[in-house]
Amino acid sequence: MVKVPLTVVGAERLKVELAHLKSVERPTVIAAIAEARSHGDLSENAEYDAAKEKQGFVEGRIAELEAKLSNGQIINPKDLEETAEGRIVFGATILLQDLDTEAEVTYQIVGDDEADIKAGKISVSSPIARALIGKYAEDVAEVMAPGGIREYEILAVKYI
Repeated sequence: MVKVPLTVVGAERLKVELAHLKSVERPTVIAAIAEARSHGDLSENAEYDAAKEKQGFVEGRIAELEAKLSNGQIINPKDLEETAEGRIVFGATILLQDLDTEAEVTYQIVGDDEADIKAGKISVSSPIARALIGKYAEDVAEVMAPGGIREYEILAVKYI
C-alpha cells in the first residue's frame, strides 16, 4: 500500500479526531439508536433513520482515519534540515514573492488532509507545491494557475 505523507501536526490532528469519534460520537449515536428503538415501530421512525445514517457517517469516518493513520508516513519537518540541504521538500515552509505583484506569501507543504490555504498550508499534490519541490532559495518557480503562468521567487526555505 502507498504511504501517505503526514506532518507530525497533521497526524496528531487526525488522532485527536479519531479519539473524539470513538469516545464521544460513537456512544452518542448508539444511545440515539437505542432511544429511537424504544419508540416502537422502526419502519416509520424518522429518529431511528437519522441515527442510523449518522452512525454510518461516524463509522465511515473512523475507518477512513484509521486507514490514513495506518498508511501514513509521519514526517517531522525539523528532521529534514540536514538531508534536504536547502531544497524544498515535503514539510518545508517557504517564503515566496510573486514576481508580478511583489506580494510575499508563506506556505508549508503538507499532506492532502492537512491542506488549508487560509492557514498557509498547501497540499503536496497542488500545482504550486509540485512546482516548488526540489527548488532552492533564490530560484524562480513557474506555476500554472487558472489565469496563466505565475512566477514566484523563493526567498527562504525553512524546516520548522
